[in-house]
Amino acid sequence: MSCYLAIDIGASSGRHILGWMENGSLRTQEVYRFPNGVTELEGHLTWDVNELERHVRAGIDEALKCRGDIVSLSVDTWGVDYVLLRGDQPVLPCYAYRDSRTEIPIREVHARMPFAELYRRTGIQFQPFNTVYQLYADLTAGRLDQVTDFLMMPEYLMYRLCGTKSHEFTNATTGGMVNAGTLQYDMDIVRTLGLPENLFQPLSRPGTVIGSYRGIRVVLCATHDTGSAVEGIPMEGDQPFISSGTWSLLGVKVPRPITDEASLRDNWSNEGGVGYTRYLKNIMGMWIVNRLRDELCPDRSFTDLVRDAEASSFGETVDANDPAFLAPRSMKAAFDAALKTAPASPPDYFRCAYRSLAMTYRDALEELLF
Repeated sequence: MSCYLAIDIGASSGRHILGWMENGSLRTQEVYRFPNGVTELEGHLTWDVNELERHVRAGIDEALKCRGDIVSLSVDTWGVDYVLLRGDQPVLPCYAYRDSRTEIPIREVHARMPFAELYRRTGIQFQPFNTVYQLYADLTAGRLDQVTDFLMMPEYLMYRLCGTKSHEFTNATTGGMVNAGTLQYDMDIVRTLGLPENLFQPLSRPGTVIGSYRGIRVVLCATHDTGSAVEGIPMEGDQPFISSGTWSLLGVKVPRPITDEASLRDNWSNEGGVGYTRYLKNIMGMWIVNRLRDELCPDRSFTDLVRDAEASSFGETVDANDPAFLAPRSMKAAFDAALKTAPASPPDYFRCAYRSLAMTYRDALEELLF
């Protein structure tokens, strides 16, 4: 019986899941789970790519102990982040998207190509961590000198497994550099910003076999985790979806990118899907809940947090998409600063967080449907 291994890595944890068909139904088994998170290094937020690779390999080892008939594997992660390479060597540190290093580069990028033109070309919403701004920050800092490649995070991890450098379509679109018409990197953007043209190779589609590891085929999935998540939602037509993890992504499937004035004004994004476009909006997501839990009650389960929040009567909400919640040193302090009334207990904070997220979902649905 053929078995397949999915390696799904989010910004707070990763897991290896085996899947196979049995009696006409998909069966799954989680075989390995590991923590993930940013590391502060010399005032910057970074990813430990060596530790991520170690966990990827360890999880594959565990999967092979469970099943010897694994046909293929693939890796997905969060979007926008990447690893620079000089030949076979990564350029470290590997910065995380929540790092503030793009603040000045954003202004310089928009001076060269205004955001309205970037949006017209790519259909990707403005986020301060988009790949286009991160790469320009690398350029101005001299980090692109002698760089031969940049690989998005899952493609880097698969390269380390099988030796093939690849650029997967759905993940590439998250960074604000893929043309919404040609569905390849927009070289006018690359040239306007003065980025090295050799870094931007043709994009491959999900399903492409790129090599093997320990006799297992390494295959590109939709390597942006939201792309893979939406593929797993059993829905038809133009039904809205919410894929909620560290970020919450709310949107619909559409046949082609929508880059009109209303989409630009309301900051909607057009990310690549498997034969369609994911027209969606990024919402801050469970990041704020996770950070509050880390500070206020790290030993409490999420089931307990939800029950406690339901019992609270705290009435205020915050704008969950406010940049103040992107990477604060203290999430509790960020909530305190945004609220008129101080929460009296941890359940008050969690009630506020969950209700605030629900309000952003409602607002996005109203924009989408009306």
